[in-house]
Amino acid sequence: MTVFRIVVLFVLAAIAEIGGAWLVWQAVKENRGWLFAVFGVMALGAYGFIAALQPDANFGRVLAAYGGIFIAGSLAWGIIVDGFAPTVWDWVGSAVALIGAAIIILAPALTSATADAGA
Repeated sequence: MTVFRIVVLFVLAAIAEIGGAWLVWQAVKENRGWLFAVFGVMALGAYGFIAALQPDANFGRVLAAYGGIFIAGSLAWGIIVDGFAPTVWDWVGSAVALIGAAIIILAPALTSATADAGA
């Protein structure tokens, strides 16, 4: 259940942060109006609260792991929303970032679970 919660929170955080940044971008770069910026700032604020719900108490670890999620999520957002066509290097870089994120966030939990099972 904990891994499921971690994944769901990272996905929600990515939607809030990337979506919020995209809305601000639209307001500033595409002249879509101040309402886009307001909703973007609200979404970016929501991201901070969602990230704080992660079960790991270490801010640095959670934010570092989220960096990998952000990379993959940003590419996915670009594909879905903006019609971005990633290169093979985008895919490889995203995979490496996701592997790094998984190691950062899951290894401590798996290590303690293994140690607890052996005790």
